[in-house]
Amino acid sequence: MRSKHYRTCPLCEAVCGLEIAVEDGRVTRVAGDREDVFSRGFICPKGASLGALHTDPDRLRRPLVRSGGVGDFREVSWEEAFAEVERLLPPILAEDRQAVALYAGNPNAHNLSGMHVRPLTKALGTHNVFSASTVDQMPKELACALMFGRPLAVPVPDLDRTDLLIMLGANPWESNGSLCTAPDFPGRLEALRARGGRLVVVDPRRTRTADDADQHITIRPGTDAHLLLGMIRVLFDEGRVRLGRLAPFVNGVEAVAKAVQPFSPQAVERRTGVPAQTIQDLARSLSGAERAVVYGRIGTHTTDFGTLAAWAVDVLNVLTGHLDEPGGAMWALPAHTSRRTPGPGRGFEVGRRHSRVKGYPEVRGEFPCVTLADEIETPGPGQVRALITVAGNPVLSNPDGERLARALATLPCVICVDPYVNETTRHAHVILPPPSPLEKSHYDMVFYGLAVRNVAKWSAPVLPQEGLDESDILARLGLIAAGMGAAADLGVVHEMLEQTLLAQAMRDSEGLTGRSIEDLRSQLAAEQPLDRAVEILVRTGAYGDQFGARPGGLTFDKLRAAPHGIDLGPLVSRVPELLETPSGKIELAPERIIGDVPRLATALADLPGPGLLLVGRRDLRSNNSWMHNLRPLIKGPERCTLQMHPQDASGHGLADGQDVRVTANVGSVVIPLQVTDRVMPGVVSLPHGYGHSASGSRLRVASERPGVNSNLLSDAGRLDPLSGNATLTAIPVTVAPA
Repeated sequence: MRSKHYRTCPLCEAVCGLEIAVEDGRVTRVAGDREDVFSRGFICPKGASLGALHTDPDRLRRPLVRSGGVGDFREVSWEEAFAEVERLLPPILAEDRQAVALYAGNPNAHNLSGMHVRPLTKALGTHNVFSASTVDQMPKELACALMFGRPLAVPVPDLDRTDLLIMLGANPWESNGSLCTAPDFPGRLEALRARGGRLVVVDPRRTRTADDADQHITIRPGTDAHLLLGMIRVLFDEGRVRLGRLAPFVNGVEAVAKAVQPFSPQAVERRTGVPAQTIQDLARSLSGAERAVVYGRIGTHTTDFGTLAAWAVDVLNVLTGHLDEPGGAMWALPAHTSRRTPGPGRGFEVGRRHSRVKGYPEVRGEFPCVTLADEIETPGPGQVRALITVAGNPVLSNPDGERLARALATLPCVICVDPYVNETTRHAHVILPPPSPLEKSHYDMVFYGLAVRNVAKWSAPVLPQEGLDESDILARLGLIAAGMGAAADLGVVHEMLEQTLLAQAMRDSEGLTGRSIEDLRSQLAAEQPLDRAVEILVRTGAYGDQFGARPGGLTFDKLRAAPHGIDLGPLVSRVPELLETPSGKIELAPERIIGDVPRLATALADLPGPGLLLVGRRDLRSNNSWMHNLRPLIKGPERCTLQMHPQDASGHGLADGQDVRVTANVGSVVIPLQVTDRVMPGVVSLPHGYGHSASGSRLRVASERPGVNSNLLSDAGRLDPLSGNATLTAIPVTVAPA
């Protein structure tokens, strides 16, 4: 029996539409969906490998329980697995709820079941919450929270209408975009240039994106914030500040002008290596263009000054009149989000509590992942003795991974929701595998909020589900944590989520005034709990039918009947209704951020030395570490190499292909050398996510080409103090023959 299915790819932020051919229950072909309203047939190697992921023999189908040492497991039934969870977890919770930690990886953002992570956290009652956000994007979330009132109020470049894009620390030709959902990002960049626009890339590497740029500016790693504040200084010095329509909605312009005084183009040149004239030209081009935007991503966030860099990007867009304007930086209006009445909001608090050992302030309810090992190893009240991971591999993704691995080996309770036995889950006492992406429905709750065009698409499961749905796994863990037991009715959790969403919608929507929760629930057309949650949000959202109060509005039935998605139009201006600061305005100079500028000014004196600085890099075939276990994605030339400029290789007496030892203050790795002029002198580059040689893991394909873990070189004691984000860029290293 043959069938054809359409769904959204869940493997990166680009949300590309896929056309999947199935014959007798087996995926025979995955191609781009040419009729998808957003991606128009674009596909990358990751999406094409979705069938290989489903059939991967190393992907777990049934739960595992530890039967001996690390990596020694036996396959059990779901009932046995949850019975083991109930044996291990509640006694620790009963003694001290802070003794349990939870770590959530970034696949949760690609997954509807991620809605159940927060209820699980509340059921655990612990403050020890960690996530991949603090190795990736927390600086941007914090900056947006303080400026606009919400962490996920992240403006994105309006790629399809801009005439000038200045891009820092991003490589969308390889990453497909990040904190900017744009299928066929490369095609959109080519279209920008074809219509006469300009692309400027600032990066210490000549990436594939830089190859496509009109101008590539090399910069000393870790100094993006200096460059951006230098550009802001030029705007003030030359009278180029233009707030435009936003003028009545902006506070703090004078405070910014005062804060950037130390950052003259000449002082910034000495720190960044970017000529003063280039800094001036960038600022002038940005202010003079009718439609222009600055966009910064992971290379700017994973630094000692990540929050300042994230903040400065949006300050530049505000001061040049390019925020909330077509062709500038704009906010999506996704189908599952409702508009709000303009006015003051609750704002955002940081540091409501602090981590036990290092005293790091929480941001968004979580502590920096760099301190997870501290909390496990340090004795005393609140010492972490149990860990739950949900779709995360912190041993590979966190700094000083070997130390974290040693810490995990001491825990009496590790529970992992994960489809693989990897470098982290090999330490588990129970592994609870979620179903394949092809076995569950899909709607991009996170990434439609970061999209460069407003669209909506719901995807039905392609294949029958084996095992337990991930939402049921998380709900069951929550019931155990709440003391209700493994046998409690899962419907309690799903009904609670439903009622919470409906109650929120009734508070926010005038169209639902006088309606009852029971009445609204009776009108839901979706069958599965997570789909019903999507339906509630979409029907009460900005385009929704408000459960009949707005005839012709968006419904779940309309989503279900549109397998290629529904185009909701280009981005629209959202100020002032989007702003949720206490003032109801854009806070251009939040006290917490402005207070950190002197630290950046002090670093102006840190002039380049003779050593090497390590940066990361992305590859189109790799997003998360588990993708290295798919043979279609690891074929081709060796990608886990150390890139070094010929000038540095010659100076160190090193040759292409030679094994070299890379040493930082916390560790060292041995890796083949790739001599290339694609990195600037003084810079070396390693990709992330490798290091698949740990005993006890079950990643047979990945272990054939294990590579090395770049985070063995990153120092867990080094982080952006505002956001708690790990510093993974500009790491001082030495390189010598192995």
